[in-house]
Amino acid sequence: MQKFVYEYATKVYFGEGAAKEHLAAAVSGYGKNVMLAYGGGSVKKNGIYDEVKKILEDAGKKVTDFGGIRSNPTYAKVQEGAALARREKIDFILAVGGGSVIDCCKIVAAQAKTDRDLWEMEMSDRQFPDEVIPMGAVVTASGTGAEMNGGAVITNEEKVVKAGMAAAAPRFAVLDPLYTASVPKMQVISGAFDTLSHAMETYFGNSDQDNVSDDVSLAIMKNTVVNMRRLIENADDMQARGNLMWDSAMAENGILKVGRLTDFQAHQIEHQLGAYTDCNHGQGLAAIHPAYYRHIVKDAEAKFARFSKEVFGAETAAEGVEALAGFIRTCGLPTKLGDLRSKVEITPEILRKVADTCNVIKCGPRELSRDEIYEILMECR
Repeated sequence: MQKFVYEYATKVYFGEGAAKEHLAAAVSGYGKNVMLAYGGGSVKKNGIYDEVKKILEDAGKKVTDFGGIRSNPTYAKVQEGAALARREKIDFILAVGGGSVIDCCKIVAAQAKTDRDLWEMEMSDRQFPDEVIPMGAVVTASGTGAEMNGGAVITNEEKVVKAGMAAAAPRFAVLDPLYTASVPKMQVISGAFDTLSHAMETYFGNSDQDNVSDDVSLAIMKNTVVNMRRLIENADDMQARGNLMWDSAMAENGILKVGRLTDFQAHQIEHQLGAYTDCNHGQGLAAIHPAYYRHIVKDAEAKFARFSKEVFGAETAAEGVEALAGFIRTCGLPTKLGDLRSKVEITPEILRKVADTCNVIKCGPRELSRDEIYEILMECR
């Protein structure tokens, strides 16, 4: 293993009724003005918004709404939230939703504390914020693991770039499996595939075989697959929903990544595909992963063989890749880019732009050329 420093920043309240039991105490140490952030309004329809708002108000907080955060949150929405936070003198931000809401709030928390443009500050100057508005998360849709780290993925529509940024890590996260019952089953499955992707892309990084992370990553992958299958059979299986929530957190709280290199090439391709198409992240990953893995399976054959056996019970490296593809079909996830909901037609011209602008990972089993990325994308059509 390589050298590392690991610090765990987020306190987790897990289980049914966690918000009612712990949220008031969790926010008690922060100022009076709380920004309550959420997405398209489903939390208002299913009662979660009312429940959380009442807890905050009963705790003596003044609540300011920041709604309308959509999937693939935009940099423009970040600026809107930062302006609101400054105007209302917000002391604490509470994100109620999935990864998109949480990611947006992470960047709002940092942008509100500086006059500099955060995108230019991070992407051009390679400088990162050292002051943020403290924030927490109440998770209603798991998969991204956003509730337990300080990274965020934001789409800059003006630059046509979807990329990771560094900002605020939640001080606490409320994980109640019942809250995930408020979103459609396919949204839960899509999010769970993102979890699977996080663990796979950590595992297939260019690192030695003798690594604690490999064993833990394989366990998370296997548990995610098992519980996705359980949820497909029974959408009311709260044990499966709870397991998937914790799988999501474990895959992105840093534990799997310490002391090793990772391969997030499929994520980088999908991020840039999302910048052009606004497609669902987990579903985009499902369409891309098998094609990408067919290209690199021989470059990490031993690791793929172990993945195949331990996660899918397959015999060979290549059989494991096809088992993954079959699992994606079983889940009802898209197997082709043409199956994705997109704001534009996904043409060869769009895919060429994606290939030419996505980030190329240099620490995977093998570095890809942009022409090979385009070839992979064309195979996904």
